[in-house]
Amino acid sequence: MRLLFLAALRPHTGNAVTARRVRDHLEAAGHVCILKDAFDFNSPSEIADLLRAEALDAALALHLYRGGRLLQGHGIPFGIIFGGTDLNEDVNQGEKNQVMGKVLEEARFAVAFTESMKEMARLQWNTESKTDFIGRHLHRSWLSTFLPFHLKTSAGIPHAQGKIYVQSQGIATAPNTAFSWHTFLQRAEIKQSTDNLHVFLLICGLRPVKDPLYLVDAFAEWHQEEPNVYMVIIGPEVDPVFTREVKAKVKRSTGVRLIPEMPQDELHAVVKNSFALVNSSVSEGMSAAILEAMDLEVPVLARDIPGNAAVVKHEVTGLLFSDPQEFVQLAKRLVRDPALEKDIVANGRRYVREHHSWQVERDTYQRLVRTLEGSPEDLG
Repeated sequence: MRLLFLAALRPHTGNAVTARRVRDHLEAAGHVCILKDAFDFNSPSEIADLLRAEALDAALALHLYRGGRLLQGHGIPFGIIFGGTDLNEDVNQGEKNQVMGKVLEEARFAVAFTESMKEMARLQWNTESKTDFIGRHLHRSWLSTFLPFHLKTSAGIPHAQGKIYVQSQGIATAPNTAFSWHTFLQRAEIKQSTDNLHVFLLICGLRPVKDPLYLVDAFAEWHQEEPNVYMVIIGPEVDPVFTREVKAKVKRSTGVRLIPEMPQDELHAVVKNSFALVNSSVSEGMSAAILEAMDLEVPVLARDIPGNAAVVKHEVTGLLFSDPQEFVQLAKRLVRDPALEKDIVANGRRYVREHHSWQVERDTYQRLVRTLEGSPEDLG
């Protein structure tokens, strides 16, 4: 098939990385997948022109509102991948909520990264929990696990009955072997000896929902007590106004550094060399940075929100904090308790290997996209 795939493609953001990985999965199955930035289109009519010009058969969108609303009404089958802010933020806005419900009704399938995300969608749009966690059951035959759960949406059945499938993010890391940690520290103006240096790394696009300033004051105070601890924030300048606020705040804060976005392989190398990965977001679908840190055997400290708690089990695969003061307490504990660090790293790596297989993710998306072939009556 020839597929259109709409996603937010800001460089080096989680959505862009996920979209390109899913595109690769679909192209490996022989499909032509044209990946486009949803922000490049202002109306469905522009999508209609693209569908005709490229002779596209079906479509996929990452983010129920941002991409999904552009796919309505074209008469082509499409699927949806929930992003995170669509379920955590946009559902609270009446008009967006209604639009997303209609998109979900028209979609042939929807993918949630976690069971909790699926449940949120079910509660929002009156869907029934009749779906299967495909990734958990790939050892069974395709016919026995997938097709029986794909209910066709008939008149009078609300929105997304039987359409939502859970597939966690597949993780594969590849740090740049030529990366120089020493050069990176110089660039970050960290002159501390590496012998006893503890870098806490926060990776995020600079926008309010990621809340990169949440821990800055508490961390700066800790740095004054212990000059060998640093927080480094790395990410693209997504929101220009907010970026200015972040830069100004970081400039005034001791022990905190801000670094521009980096290529993925170099970013993985920075994670690998850091003491811990930090996530302070207000909202997350499923943080790839957290999972990549686990895969790279780096401990994780994450804000206790549903998206993070779905992958970080406190004191098992990472540490969860509820406020900046608790973060500092837990960070100090991690620094001073090598046994805890060792256990968290081992458990995190095991968790990623068991539940975030790149191959399982590939199999799932290749199978789901088959439901976009032919008419709905052919599926059941």
